[in-house]
Amino acid sequence: MHKLVRQVRFAINPFGKSTDLGANSYCAKPTATGLALFFSLWVELKSNANKDTGFIVNVSDIDKIVRNKAVEIFDKFVKSHPNNSFEQIGQLLGKVWQTIEKDFQAKLNYLAVELMPARKLAIKEREGNMLYFSEKFEFSASHTLWNKKFSDDKNSKVFGKCANKCGHGHNYIVEVTVKKPTKGKALKADDFEKIVEKEFIRTIDHKNLNADVSHFKKVNPTVENIAEFAFKKLSNKFKPFELHCITVWENDRTFCSFREE
Repeated sequence: MHKLVRQVRFAINPFGKSTDLGANSYCAKPTATGLALFFSLWVELKSNANKDTGFIVNVSDIDKIVRNKAVEIFDKFVKSHPNNSFEQIGQLLGKVWQTIEKDFQAKLNYLAVELMPARKLAIKEREGNMLYFSEKFEFSASHTLWNKKFSDDKNSKVFGKCANKCGHGHNYIVEVTVKKPTKGKALKADDFEKIVEKEFIRTIDHKNLNADVSHFKKVNPTVENIAEFAFKKLSNKFKPFELHCITVWENDRTFCSFREE
């Protein structure tokens, strides 16, 4: 079974007609002149690949379906809901899902919209009853990867440059994802951000992890262990919402996710 993911970028003019199709899908298609709202819609399809073409679905067909049907739904929503909530956007995604799913010869498996470069909303089923809210934060920290049970030579072999006893630094990115029913208490971005900042970022930002964070005096501060540490620090802090997943990027080539199964 294969999963194919396609990102479709488009712009909406909230002040007038959004009729400029443009010709640069890498930027936004439809496009806009002047101030506009930019959206990035992620579509995940699940199926076996066609033996003749090697495709699940031709990605150009995904683009056409989204632009022909989903963009119009977003356009009407933006202009009729100048004051909206994440929960209403979740319902919007559910409407988009139900509108486009029959146009694919594959199962629509996931739908997400990027609202900002570091924030997205997603649903994983057609009704959109469960909303997944994700936001990225940055922090800087230094660490040394070292196991006192190992010899100096073994530490060097296992951890390489990361075994430098003086440490080294990273500019980390952490993505925190919570899930909640689309109906019920509204999720407020301000409250969400303050919880993450207070309960996790303050603990770890601009710190020597091995020396300043008690947990890592006994546990090697690998990206895997930092992700688990973040999850445990933030678990049960978002009630009545549920922490779903933590992803930590050590750099743009290395990241790890942690969730309790």
